[in-house]
Amino acid sequence: MGVKREYSDIEDLPRVGPSTATKLRNMGFHTVESVAMATVEELVEAGIPEKTARMIIDEARKVIRVEFLQASELLKLRENIRKLTTGSRALDELVGGGLETSTITELFGEFGTGKSQICHQLCVNVQLSYEEGGLEGGALYIDTENSFRPNRIVDMAKYRGLDPDKVLENILVAPAYNSDHQMLLLEKADEIIKKNNIKLVIIDSVMSHFRSEYLGRELLARRQQKLNKHLHRLERLATVFNAVAVVTNQVMSRPNDFFSMGAYPVGGHIIAHRSHTRIFIRKAHGKPGLRIARLVVSLDRPEGECVFRITNEGVIDEEEV
Repeated sequence: MGVKREYSDIEDLPRVGPSTATKLRNMGFHTVESVAMATVEELVEAGIPEKTARMIIDEARKVIRVEFLQASELLKLRENIRKLTTGSRALDELVGGGLETSTITELFGEFGTGKSQICHQLCVNVQLSYEEGGLEGGALYIDTENSFRPNRIVDMAKYRGLDPDKVLENILVAPAYNSDHQMLLLEKADEIIKKNNIKLVIIDSVMSHFRSEYLGRELLARRQQKLNKHLHRLERLATVFNAVAVVTNQVMSRPNDFFSMGAYPVGGHIIAHRSHTRIFIRKAHGKPGLRIARLVVSLDRPEGECVFRITNEGVIDEEEV
């Protein structure tokens, strides 16, 4: 999406005075781009009259291209889509050259399979140059399970020949203490993403709080509604700022099901429909550090598997050892 910079701040939008701007920010809309992707109902919830809300959104959408396009034009627009290397050539090839911007990639697997390790590696790799497979930007890491470890970033940065201190400075980490806090962090993220040139947004893990707080079938509908809103927000941010979005997910045991993997990701249809790419990570039994990645869902790639390693230096190819 090509952005026309008629409005740099939400106060520049017509019908948005100081009071309305405060209401928008309280709802998590800090940039013109995020307002452009909002719904009328969301602005009405903020206390803005429906007619005014429609006018504000219509005006904000003038800064992004919102119209029907010929497929040939869409192909040209997709030239702006970039790929982020995982650190493993085999894993990159499996997903078509790396993780794609403007989409959500889901990594799921059992505890200890390396999902968080991959996320750490991505935080380093996103800072690499385009020629090296990076996006020349920073990372935003929402940590729901206290899994972020700065020392791992240091090890990975050194292996890639980067200054660990500079790499750490370009990673913004926010612990999420419950599902509401997790959602709030993402709702307040648009201004942070814009100011800090964030090109990678990670939620590790996306279902942990939702799963523990909404127990029983009577709460399932409410949980799924909140989860849907949360993932919609993530998708919008990835699209507007042309960033890579990654979520890790837990699994439940189901022998001989879900493509004979013996496990399936939690979250139901909501997370299944929102994840553009789904990768199942498992250990290679009897081979320490070796991991098998299975591409289960992709918009444009066939199913397949590859092997890679997780070492002290990070995510690498099997033959690098």
